[in-house]
Amino acid sequence: MARFAAAIDQGTTSTRFMVFDIQGKVVALEQKEHRQIFPQPGWVEHDPLEIWQRTQEVIHSAFDRFRIPPDEVAAIGITNQRETTLVWDRKTGKPYYNAIVWQDTRTAELCARMAEEGGFDRFKERTGLPLSTYFSGPKLAWMLENVPGLRQAAAVGDALFGNIDTWLIWNLTGGPSGGVHVTDVTNASRTLMMNLATLDWDPEILGALGVPRSMLPEIRSSSEVYGYTTGGLPRIPIAGDLGDQQAALFGQACFDPGEAKNTYGTGCFMLMNTGHQPVPSKAGLLTTLGYKIGNSPAVFCLEGSIAIAGALVQWLRDNLGIIAKSSEIEPLARTVEDNGGIYFVPAFSGLFAPYWRSDARGVLAGLTRFVNRGHIARAVLEATAYQTREVLEAMEKDSGVRLSRLKVDGGMVGNELLMQFQADLLNVPVVRPKVVETTSLGAAYAAGLAMGLWTDFTSLRSNWQQDHEWLPQMPSSQREKYYSEWKKAVTRTFNWVD
Repeated sequence: MARFAAAIDQGTTSTRFMVFDIQGKVVALEQKEHRQIFPQPGWVEHDPLEIWQRTQEVIHSAFDRFRIPPDEVAAIGITNQRETTLVWDRKTGKPYYNAIVWQDTRTAELCARMAEEGGFDRFKERTGLPLSTYFSGPKLAWMLENVPGLRQAAAVGDALFGNIDTWLIWNLTGGPSGGVHVTDVTNASRTLMMNLATLDWDPEILGALGVPRSMLPEIRSSSEVYGYTTGGLPRIPIAGDLGDQQAALFGQACFDPGEAKNTYGTGCFMLMNTGHQPVPSKAGLLTTLGYKIGNSPAVFCLEGSIAIAGALVQWLRDNLGIIAKSSEIEPLARTVEDNGGIYFVPAFSGLFAPYWRSDARGVLAGLTRFVNRGHIARAVLEATAYQTREVLEAMEKDSGVRLSRLKVDGGMVGNELLMQFQADLLNVPVVRPKVVETTSLGAAYAAGLAMGLWTDFTSLRSNWQQDHEWLPQMPSSQREKYYSEWKKAVTRTFNWVD
């Protein structure tokens, strides 16, 4: 008898496999990192075969180490780093090129070229997205232009495109031996190629990008049976598929219009449920899919995307060596009372919401001889909170909804200093759930719903429990002084790339 639902959470830096019981509690977790490949400045790649290998390893390890009977797992859901783009041979399963990661900026020139006709918003009415290096479509167009032999392979039907969810589902369900080539509406909505009105690939945009439709996966709902695991894995239905941020929204039980969550991971992503109609953004946000459960109508979202959040802590650790472990940043930041007058704007991949400036690059502003390691650590943490406030203001402007509290999740929410500063800066309570790995939980929920492990949203909502709440404490004058100085620092990042 099925008692559990599982999730593969394939993220930017690691792959994890998690198993949840019917109350949404974690009963098994395995995680492995994969390499970050930086061929040249602005380029970020992953090895798709390494990701597939890590996926198999964490699944086997979790079943073995936690003694989970496979026949008690109702289904597996997939959640993934979105926009990360890859193309592989349908006959061999071999990638034609490394996966181009969502942070990669190599398509800036291509996007600028396409914007000459109609501007950077030329597809926004249909897709909810601006022309940006962020999305999969321009990355795929770059591959077709630059990877030897790929366009010819695509023309004869040998080349398959997918974001990471599609790659994993294809391999899990047989790969070259009958693998299912699908994606869900949430991942498709991040490609710049899906029409929000039809929930299908847009022929005119495909033509503009030079992408053959034969390469593209079938777009399905976020909760249905796509196929079954094969190839040495226990035979379990693959029945859920959500991009990572939409999965977190689902795991946070934000099922009603106006409910919002913010995920603090490699990047930082705030999503607000806007119901069954897409809300066009006038304030620099993205209009995107939230989820689609089986045959039910699709639910839309407004999203504010921040490229660099936890990745800035990793940069401090790996590139500068100021800390040895990510967990050391909070104690170091607590050695000082404030940021010492410095602001770190991490525009390593340009600025995402609400600016969409691919010409921006990171700055550390306000340096004096007074500044030490502690101030830099504090500025690194505060950068995420400042960017979140910018996104929240845009979201409130677009939606007309004033948030009364912010649900948070992701790896950084264990940082008490950051969460308190976030509440102070937003002037609203910040609430952390007991299960903070809501991305994996959301994917497991979607899969379990498809198999009847859960029957409706009411049962999922009852699983959500508050762990901690941070209340605003900062005087308003201090809050606004900090924020105005942050805004000044942001302007220093503009026009760096010609």
